[in-house]
Amino acid sequence: MKMIVAVIQPERLDAVKEALFNAEVHKMTVSRVRGCGKQMGFSESYRGQIRKVNLLEKVRLEIAVNDAFVKITVDAIIKAAQSGHIGDGKIFIMPMDECIRIRTRETGSDAIG
Repeated sequence: MKMIVAVIQPERLDAVKEALFNAEVHKMTVSRVRGCGKQMGFSESYRGQIRKVNLLEKVRLEIAVNDAFVKITVDAIIKAAQSGHIGDGKIFIMPMDECIRIRTRETGSDAIG
């Protein structure tokens, strides 16, 4: 079992969700987050004041998958999120020790589905 965490551009969320659904990956958690990386932010003028914005809006997807779905999930995210420009995002793959479905108390791979 693995936990896949992807940080992507907000405008790519619908395309990534569609790609994941087509890959038969239907369970995910989505959060709006802020962060900075190579993009380094931007400067804007507000009421005559120059303001630096270095924490940019992103979307964080958390997807728990069984080992057989890791490559399928990662490939779907990359295909839908990749524009070729700085700021496309990152994917992190972490081992997951345990998963428990609260409703049925199923554990491990059965709990992920």
